[in-house]
Amino acid sequence: MVAYSQGENEVYEFIRERIESVPHLEALLLLWNSRPQPWSVENLAKRLYVAKERAHALLTDLVREHLITAVAGPPAGYEYNSKSVAQDQMIAAVDATYRREVVRVATLIHSRTPSSLRDFARAFRFKSDKD
Repeated sequence: MVAYSQGENEVYEFIRERIESVPHLEALLLLWNSRPQPWSVENLAKRLYVAKERAHALLTDLVREHLITAVAGPPAGYEYNSKSVAQDQMIAAVDATYRREVVRVATLIHSRTPSSLRDFARAFRFKSDKD
């Protein structure tokens, strides 16, 4: 068994704070597990069984969260954005947790506060110059 530096609480907090829906999580983990290979909107839509418009929205949300980046190409697409070792370790821990506890993670995501309320609250957060 692989040991991760992130505790269970940190993993669940990351999911609560950064993941909007199960398809968002699955898109992120797909890009994580296939890194550095970029994914097109069309291929991701097929893999997740969603419309291209929905896949594009998922990818846009993950770019906004600084978890993935758009790649100009060729081939154009999206790929996991490795910003730090700590982020990579967190995504690895999220991946392992989701594989092990899919129902618990899905339930956590479905029980979240609506994104519109989180966005409103996020507007009042103080940010450092580094963010």
